[in-house]
Amino acid sequence: MEQPHDVLIVGGGPAGMMAGLLFARAGIRVKVIEKHGDFFRDFRGDTVHPSTMEVLAQLGLLDRFLDRPHNRVHSARIRIGGREWTIGDLSHLDTPAPFIAMMPQWEFLDFLRDEACGYPGFVLAMEEPVEAFTQSNGRVDGVRYRSGREERAGRLVIAADGRGSLVRTLDMLPVESLGAPMDVLWFKVPKIDDGGDALRGSVEPNRMVVLIDRDDYWQAAFLIPKGQEVAVRSKGLGWLRLEVQKAFPDMQLSGEFLTSDDDLKLLSVALDRLTEWSRPGLLAIGDAAHAMSPIGGIGINLAIQDAVAAANILAKPLASGQSVDTLLPRVQERRLFPTRIIQSGQKAAQDNIIGRVLRGGPIQVPALIRLLDRYPLLRRIPGRIIGLGIRRERVKSPKAYA
Repeated sequence: MEQPHDVLIVGGGPAGMMAGLLFARAGIRVKVIEKHGDFFRDFRGDTVHPSTMEVLAQLGLLDRFLDRPHNRVHSARIRIGGREWTIGDLSHLDTPAPFIAMMPQWEFLDFLRDEACGYPGFVLAMEEPVEAFTQSNGRVDGVRYRSGREERAGRLVIAADGRGSLVRTLDMLPVESLGAPMDVLWFKVPKIDDGGDALRGSVEPNRMVVLIDRDDYWQAAFLIPKGQEVAVRSKGLGWLRLEVQKAFPDMQLSGEFLTSDDDLKLLSVALDRLTEWSRPGLLAIGDAAHAMSPIGGIGINLAIQDAVAAANILAKPLASGQSVDTLLPRVQERRLFPTRIIQSGQKAAQDNIIGRVLRGGPIQVPALIRLLDRYPLLRRIPGRIIGLGIRRERVKSPKAYA
């Protein structure tokens, strides 16, 4: 009979793939289970922050990562009331990569897969939808696939399957919702010129739009009031095209976009977190533990930090054959503080800026944004928060292979 994998990880997103890499690096038999056949799913987060690239540097992987196609953002800017305001500067960070790497998430996940596959204990199973966790004597001990087949984990199951995680849909762990006033419509806009920055945003009454550079096209995020997808679609694709063109009057945008309703994809925004991240045999990390708003592009990077913390706490005892059930709450203890702080900032931005704008309220540029734009030295503060986050992790998990 085949020996079970020590760790089963449900979900091949950033948290799951990084956790899989780190546990395999420590000599642990780990299997990452992904329901899709590949990572090529558009309209996912693209912002790889300096905190994540620090982790890659600690693993000796940064140069290979930066060989992948990407664009670099050294400052944070936003367009409000027809004017660009510079609010953050990352260029002065004392870190191996003092910029945001704009890389399609499939490239990042392909990179983590390629690196993880270099370890003999790593297995990636694609097109394997999991429908439930198996339990024995009150402890989670494996997974049941949609096909009906079951697989046991030797020591631990990790849920890294996003905001729609099984731990949520099956009510296995309690969730606290913080609310969100908006959803996002994603679509592509062909490029005519380089358009300047790799990341551009526009804020006007009743309209918020973000453009992300994807080399040969812009990925557009059009913010709408929560639950208003049908009402917005009813205005027609021509209305949406015009709104995007009005949002960026200084750019040359192709009129040949949004030619079909199928071009629009909805991201239902959620801001919430589990109040308990674990139970015997089971740990949730990444979006499964805390669904983040897209504000600031924090989600990927917080998920990576969760994976590093989980490996730091659990990899050595797992590698030595110990039970880790009593250690699982320590991951939440380590990561809950930065999660709360970042989500509090996102909620404040949602309630005080985004919600007001989408309701058509008057736009007044906050005094803080005016100060940041006027005094370059002050921009280093939000640059540090955006780039390095709060309580960033260093890789301390063991390395079993030279």
